[in-house]
Amino acid sequence: MKLCILLGSPRKQGNTAALVEEFLRQWEQFGEKSQVISLYEYRIGPCLGCMTCQDRMDGLGCVQQDDFAELFQAMAEADLLLLATPIYAWYCTGPMKALLERAIYAGNKNYGSQKGPALLAGTYVASLTTCGYPPEKGADLWEEGLKRLCRHSKMNYLGMFCGRDLGRSVPFLDEKKRQGVRDFARVLHSTMEGKHHERIT
Repeated sequence: MKLCILLGSPRKQGNTAALVEEFLRQWEQFGEKSQVISLYEYRIGPCLGCMTCQDRMDGLGCVQQDDFAELFQAMAEADLLLLATPIYAWYCTGPMKALLERAIYAGNKNYGSQKGPALLAGTYVASLTTCGYPPEKGADLWEEGLKRLCRHSKMNYLGMFCGRDLGRSVPFLDEKKRQGVRDFARVLHSTMEGKHHERIT
């Protein structure tokens, strides 16, 4: 089972990175493969809306020459995608938003002269987030958008863990968050193990 974590935080030592690190401590105990990709280190242009990708059935077909194809390949090779992002303006950060915009169009051949495949169909998706509001008021729009993206792309949404930042005067990664993100990793792994068992029986 291969895990791909897309880290959408500009801060390598920030709150979201701290959650990822804690998640991986638990995940590594399962002996599974994992890859962390920091999106701020890649060139990801926004979708141009040109629709060129829609007439390419056997690949992405995007006209932009940046790092999107490399990132999409990593997404396609993963059994589980973990989207890790702070919440800025009630949604994910810019690089992650740009990547998802490109992936939902180039990865779903719905708008060309003929209907084609959903290139990420069957992939499992979850999210780690941080925000300054209570999760139900800070990360709810991101989660709803992610659920809809998964339905559109025939991916399987497994849930979200959100850690609230109470401000600089309060340490972010307390024991409650540590335990919560470890439990989240265990639940995801157990779910994925169950899905794998279903496929081979």
